[in-house]
Amino acid sequence: MGLVGPLWSRREADRYVFGVLVTREHANPAGMIHGGMIASQLDQSVSTVAWEATGRQPCVTGQLDTHFVVAVRPGAFIEARSRVVRQAGSLVFVQAELSVASGIVATGAATIEVMRASVNELNVGNHPSV
Repeated sequence: MGLVGPLWSRREADRYVFGVLVTREHANPAGMIHGGMIASQLDQSVSTVAWEATGRQPCVTGQLDTHFVVAVRPGAFIEARSRVVRQAGSLVFVQAELSVASGIVATGAATIEVMRASVNELNVGNHPSV
């Protein structure tokens, strides 16, 4: 996550906007911003919106659909805006758009699951892949 930022955030009415100034560190071998960087920013945005909508309960991304619209060059400032579409039980459905000054660069949708256990009960630090 250290290379995903520094992440800028701002509150806009009923949602957050997340932004990042992408650099050559975020680029793939073709010189364009890596899709994983864009997907990470998208995931951060949808997760935070779900977290806020659930009263700041721990959440995890169950599914993240990312649709890349145009390539992004280093030096661009990418903004992510997300909104909750529906909440049903322990699931939150969120849609998002990522844009630069010239327009939309990616869209996405996510299913976020609210964790009923506390973070300490999840044993996050004891998982072999963490």
